[in-house]
Amino acid sequence: MPSEIVMKCSALLKRKKWNIAFAESVTAGRLASEFSMTKHSGIILRGGIVCYEVFVKEQLLHVPHNVIKECTAESAEVTQLLAQQSAKLFNAKVTVALTGLASSGGSETRQKPVGTIFFYIIMPSGTIIHRELFHGTPEQIILQAVDKTAQLITENIESL
Repeated sequence: MPSEIVMKCSALLKRKKWNIAFAESVTAGRLASEFSMTKHSGIILRGGIVCYEVFVKEQLLHVPHNVIKECTAESAEVTQLLAQQSAKLFNAKVTVALTGLASSGGSETRQKPVGTIFFYIIMPSGTIIHRELFHGTPEQIILQAVDKTAQLITENIESL
């Protein structure tokens, strides 16, 4: 069952008559899944793409290889490109992209430890760029990222 913040976000999107689409790396479809379980999913959810592997980022979403090589697949720069490319594909009012590290084995460093998540959200009211460090198991980190996404969107809509 989706969290309260995801349900609230879904209701706000419905009220605004906005739809939403996702480009998910670290969350691997969990964002779309959580939003699909809200009562407004048929109205607000446009779709999503899981771009977990670099190949998908490069081949389907046209993220340049040199950007991934320079910045890593889990970076603010790549997240921005994923959002921008997905916005073109889905033509949604709200487009969300997430990358990050829910477990070890990726591009983690002292400056970017496991739990680091990058958010890039394109909305009619502006762009939200956010980075946060979550703690816990991979599932806990992903669920925290889902809720943070809904919180960022909700706060943006409520501030209008």
